Amino acid sequence: MSTIKRILVTGGAGFLGSHLCERLVNEGHDVICLDNFFTSQKTNVQHLLELPNFELIRHDITVPIWLEVDEIYNFACPAAPGHYQYNPIKTIKTSVMGAINVLGMAKRCRAKVLQASTSEVYGDPEVHPQTESYRGSVNPIGPRACYDEGKRAAETLFVDYHRTNRVDVRIVRIFNTYGPRMHPFDGRVVSNFIRQALDGRDITIFGEGDQTRSFCYRDDLIEGIVRMMNNGEGFIGPVNIGNPGEFTIKQLAELVIELTGSSSKLVYRPLPADDPTRRCPDIALAQEKLAWNPTVPLRDGLEKTIAWFRSINISEYRPPTPNY
Repeated sequence: MSTIKRILVTGGAGFLGSHLCERLVNEGHDVICLDNFFTSQKTNVQHLLELPNFELIRHDITVPIWLEVDEIYNFACPAAPGHYQYNPIKTIKTSVMGAINVLGMAKRCRAKVLQASTSEVYGDPEVHPQTESYRGSVNPIGPRACYDEGKRAAETLFVDYHRTNRVDVRIVRIFNTYGPRMHPFDGRVVSNFIRQALDGRDITIFGEGDQTRSFCYRDDLIEGIVRMMNNGEGFIGPVNIGNPGEFTIKQLAELVIELTGSSSKLVYRPLPADDPTRRCPDIALAQEKLAWNPTVPLRDGLEKTIAWFRSINISEYRPPTPNY
């Protein structure tokens, strides 16, 4: 029996999607990358285009598409606040209608389907660190709700398709991830800080910089996601995938300045509405069910990411929205 699978990756030209496509192609699978290129770059998958087991389709997942596949990784959705707030209605449609479309395909094809959910489902958490049993503290009418509630609704759809139609689903909740191929203008703290430091400009910190985040290197994240898709225990999740190491935003900025050798200074701006004060995963479930642990320390991952930022021509990238 052949172990080669036909695998669809929606959002496959994005930061994480492109690395996932690369891994699956290198494993010998037939990979279909689907993307509408709203926040992604074709250059992320350019090196795969000539390979016989890779196919790129420009398509918006809010519109149904008929493909024959064995597995689906659903990564399609803008993930940075400035981008998903730029068109909030389209953002929630991408999460909800996109989920309906990939679940319908999975049901028809009897395919396994994984939802790339997010730590944003926890909102501004009242428990710390966040376990999968925590139901979250989300403002349903706040500026981040289009993303937070869209991803929460997508999880609901995945579980209901599993309960009602026996679709083989998986749900991962992704915490902050960074690494080479991050869009330089995605508006996230790692890319913002590195770009500002390399330019010698002041580094912008919102609030006092004492809010915390955990930062998972892209290779660790992709390993956890692939393990989740391939686990044979019937474990559907949700499961947290992230690095439990916790750093303040100010600590991150200071480390970026040190590693870049920059003369940048820190400047402070008002904290945006509904910005979480603490965000850190409890990964005990991933350790138990997937035997997964992140292995790349923040310093090492940042060095690799900074080296990539130095290697690119920043003029070849444009901000996907006017928000950055």
